[in-house]
Amino acid sequence: MDQRDEQEFAEYFAARRDSVRRTAYMLCGDWDKADDLAQTAFVALHRRWRKIRDRAATDAYLRKTLVRASIDESRRPWRRERQTEELPEPAPGGDRLDELVATRQDLLAALRRVPPRQRAVLVLRYFEGLDVSGVASVLGCSEGNVKSQTARGLANLRGVLEEVDTHG
Repeated sequence: MDQRDEQEFAEYFAARRDSVRRTAYMLCGDWDKADDLAQTAFVALHRRWRKIRDRAATDAYLRKTLVRASIDESRRPWRRERQTEELPEPAPGGDRLDELVATRQDLLAALRRVPPRQRAVLVLRYFEGLDVSGVASVLGCSEGNVKSQTARGLANLRGVLEEVDTHG
């Protein structure tokens, strides 16, 4: 890569690093794993940087690489252990902000218990803001598959959240 390409990549990386890391966290539920996934995606992007002619498609390529890395990682036998970390209890008598944070923590914990492909669809649809066709493009599947995975993922997420609510 020439110096101009390296500079463009460095600028792109600096602009997108935090967003990609947050998306990776939503996909896996662990900041260390999120860092690894983001690094994997950026390394893959760096390898192909010179070949990307349509810079507007860079975000889509990076997103697809990130999601596929997350799904691939979840399929590895040593990664199949369940998250058992306990979430901290909200402070007693908390205000509305404390309630929002607790709700967000519950949501993220529940999202970790949804199967990886369904989790990817939910993250892409509701946190990344992609439409059905955009998610289908990222995952390389049909729009019908995205719709069914969304429905199943939401049902699983609701079930986990209800379980947390009744046991919490």
